[in-house]
Amino acid sequence: MAQTNEVAARKLPGSLETNRRLDRWLKINSDGTVTVTPGKVEIGQGILTALVQIVAEELDIDVARIRLAPATTAYSPDEGITSGSRSIQDSGLALRHAAAEVRGLLLEEAARKLDVTLEQLTVTDGVVSARSGGSVPYWELATPELLARESSVDVSAKMPAEHVVVGTSLSRVDIPGKVTGKPSYVQDMKLPGMLHGRVSRPPGPRARLKSLNAKEVEQMPGVVAVVRDGSFLGVVAEREEQAIRAERRLARIAEWTQGEDLPNNDPRNLLKLKAETEVISEKGDASVKGTQQLKAEYTKPYIAHASLAPSCAIAHWVSDAKSGAKVRIWTHSQGIYPLRGDMAQVLGLPESDIVITHAEGAGCYGHNAADDVTLDAVLLARAVPGKPVRLQWMREDEFGWEPFSSPMVMHMSAALDDKGSIVNWGHELWSHAHSTRPGGKGGVNLLAAWHLEKPFPAAKPGNPPLPGGGSHRNAIPLYEFPNQKVTNHLIRESPLRTSALRALGGFANAFAIECFMDELAEAAGADPVEFRLRHLKDARAKAVIEKVVKMAKWQPNEKGDGERGRGVSFARYKNLAAYIAVIAEVRVEEEVRVTRLWGAVDVGQAINPDGVLNQIEGGMIQSASMALKERIDFDSVGVTTRTWNEYPILSFVEVPEIEVALINRPEAPPVGAGEGTQGPVAAAIGNAIYNALGARLRDMPFTRDRIVAALST
Repeated sequence: MAQTNEVAARKLPGSLETNRRLDRWLKINSDGTVTVTPGKVEIGQGILTALVQIVAEELDIDVARIRLAPATTAYSPDEGITSGSRSIQDSGLALRHAAAEVRGLLLEEAARKLDVTLEQLTVTDGVVSARSGGSVPYWELATPELLARESSVDVSAKMPAEHVVVGTSLSRVDIPGKVTGKPSYVQDMKLPGMLHGRVSRPPGPRARLKSLNAKEVEQMPGVVAVVRDGSFLGVVAEREEQAIRAERRLARIAEWTQGEDLPNNDPRNLLKLKAETEVISEKGDASVKGTQQLKAEYTKPYIAHASLAPSCAIAHWVSDAKSGAKVRIWTHSQGIYPLRGDMAQVLGLPESDIVITHAEGAGCYGHNAADDVTLDAVLLARAVPGKPVRLQWMREDEFGWEPFSSPMVMHMSAALDDKGSIVNWGHELWSHAHSTRPGGKGGVNLLAAWHLEKPFPAAKPGNPPLPGGGSHRNAIPLYEFPNQKVTNHLIRESPLRTSALRALGGFANAFAIECFMDELAEAAGADPVEFRLRHLKDARAKAVIEKVVKMAKWQPNEKGDGERGRGVSFARYKNLAAYIAVIAEVRVEEEVRVTRLWGAVDVGQAINPDGVLNQIEGGMIQSASMALKERIDFDSVGVTTRTWNEYPILSFVEVPEIEVALINRPEAPPVGAGEGTQGPVAAAIGNAIYNALGARLRDMPFTRDRIVAALST
């Protein structure tokens, strides 16, 4: 009995634990192909390529046989949200186990058909052969009934030494279509009879629609419907340019109440707001005393996702007296199942009558406006049943209304002993919530739902729990200190909506920790590399630092020359995922220019080494852009950052030379890679600026004005 309970308690790998049916993940087709139906979605991170490799490896088939079906609530497993660099851990491990089990089932069928034992069978590209003669392909063995079962815990996948496909750099499956201009994104989709919509937004988040006379808009060429529900205001037209013209006319004639003024946009305003305080890490050794005390304050502003293409969705509302209303949706949401739950509340429909299918969007890591534009499209489609409606936000909508990454303030303190080692560490952080995606308990996290005549309240904003965390992600240092206290001050009420952007609070926390480590190293008279290694026990952490130091030919206590400088940093994402060490080289003239970046990364087993390098390189560029340039501004009414001129990002000519080394550990479990670069890159740049100028910039972004101010103090 004890053994039975032990087996029952064992969990299945990754998302297979909550999606146990094998046929939700894989289908063996009679035409010699295999259809893979993951619940995680492609958002530019190359995850689908890695999943293809995992399935091909375990099934012993060529990767060319694999077909990828888009994630949809019609048949895909519910894997929640594609976020947190967890796709390999959740979807990858689930598919590894499922494919291994399917292979075992197929081999059992082959053994029966060929009348041999399992030990006599081998598989080559899906063809099962017996040593005594005879063979049969998977596609003749598989039946729908064979996979119509729950997965078993008693399955073993291949050992790393047996891998042939996993660990190789397979070319990305999604890139050819994108670089050749093949329609690849939801923005490219066209359905028969499709109409076009636009939504007219209030001037700010606290404004409400006071009055509207829509007759002149209704009579404009091509206008099919003007939709008003409370303060939600939109238009449907035959052509996209007609919808744009009609929306602009609506914006001119609509009268809005402004509502209460917004506060100032200085991140330090967080310190004045009501907060919920929690000590998330504390330890002490009263026998260890410090002789030198240091303190520093670091900040980051509101930051946008700044997706290259504005958010877009297509909705098709069908209604008849017999079956009632049903809606089909195409969206680049990163969480189609949570979105369906919120959508069902707003529409008053059962979830089974709402089918949401993922289609890639042109750029986003995090919670941008993909979910919001989806509800917009559905509300407009409901007004013109039977006709699909495509709704794409304008650029000013995207900057003005998407959820932003929260501003943050970090107060750092430490004490050094007489040997220059850290004996007391303090980290206090203030932040709004970093997770207000659809699927929150007790409300609806969709913009239009708050503007309806009968509005739906938003779910209470908060943080995912540690160790992943939200605002407190990466706030607990991986370094070893005898005394330590880390405190999170969560401010739930925010003047602007905040939610997940790549790395969440890990971006600012790792930035603050790693810049402060440099300040402490200087106070201790130590080289910043040696200082870090002295306070680390984790061998893999030390290995990435030592690797990047060798790559960049770092010299102990190297000094900048007043214009050029270099800085180092390190973090382990979430303290449980990728290890990343970075060295940045900058040149400071009128502005900061990052000229080179070196990185060393350890993600355990690398499924696709080139894919890992793609992610690290891309993350480095994005982090550099956020550190150097990016900030959302607002006044008393609303967001004033509405165009690319007001929100510059790193341009092609500004991209630094990048060199990344991968420390591959096939024997270690694979972990997420993409978000690990965010904080370390920003910190390395900040440290390099100090190394160059002797002036410390503690507030991001590192603009020219801040350089001048730092040099003048």
